[in-house]
Amino acid sequence: MDHVLNIADSSIFTPHVYPASWSEEGALRQIVSLWLVTNLGAVLLFLGCGALNFYYVFDHKLMMHPLFLKNQVKQEIELSIISIFWMSFPTVAIFFWEVQGNSKLFDNISESSLGWPGVFLSIAGFLFFTDMCIYWIHRFLHHKSTYKHLHKQHHIFKIPTPFASHAFHPLDGFLQSLPYHIYPFIFPLHKVVYLSLFVFVNIWTISIHDGDYRIPGPLICLINGAAHHVDHHLFFNYNYGQYFTLWDRIGGSYRHPSALMGKGPHDHIRKLMAEAAHTQ
Repeated sequence: MDHVLNIADSSIFTPHVYPASWSEEGALRQIVSLWLVTNLGAVLLFLGCGALNFYYVFDHKLMMHPLFLKNQVKQEIELSIISIFWMSFPTVAIFFWEVQGNSKLFDNISESSLGWPGVFLSIAGFLFFTDMCIYWIHRFLHHKSTYKHLHKQHHIFKIPTPFASHAFHPLDGFLQSLPYHIYPFIFPLHKVVYLSLFVFVNIWTISIHDGDYRIPGPLICLINGAAHHVDHHLFFNYNYGQYFTLWDRIGGSYRHPSALMGKGPHDHIRKLMAEAAHTQ
């Protein structure tokens, strides 16, 4: 995050916000700046990508499903904004620790012992590491001792829209984001790659809630897409994975998407519409 902080300082904070006496290297200033950048960036990314997905990808016919709540989109957005606000506090603490040089993030490809191959390996490592961790954190959040206190808020949305992507209890959301933050403290990772992956995981989270259940045939059994994830919302104990189906298969929680077997939300709506037409 030091690159983001430097850009924000040079273009906005130093010339327009902070007094000249407040050093850019001061801990308090860095923490405040990180908090502002984190909140603004997260909200803009969520609302911007969420809106684009909602209006151009999400099938609005899904809002006719009997499990779709009244004022659901409003509820999803409100819960997400609240969650992002409270999540930002522990998140900024980690970002500050990173800015202080305590992570294994690096600036130049030459700093990687494997060069460019190492960069690509680190991307794969990030995806597989975070997928594994989130799977087990997600399963823990479904345990009866924790579910009603944390994760239940997210599962009130049985037929989610892209705006449900960040609609969590703040502690739930932070726990599931923790693997993204932990990775660069354990493994080397290029700073620009880290920021890119951070944006990617937010967009991916939006995409698995977008109601677009199409998946290229060969990838159905490998990628945990929206078709898999809506079954998680509907049937609770299946498809906990973030990107891949690997850990669901290992953990015995994999369920082939109902939407790909003619038994998904769209099929249910078509059945209801056909019945309604038949009775008229």
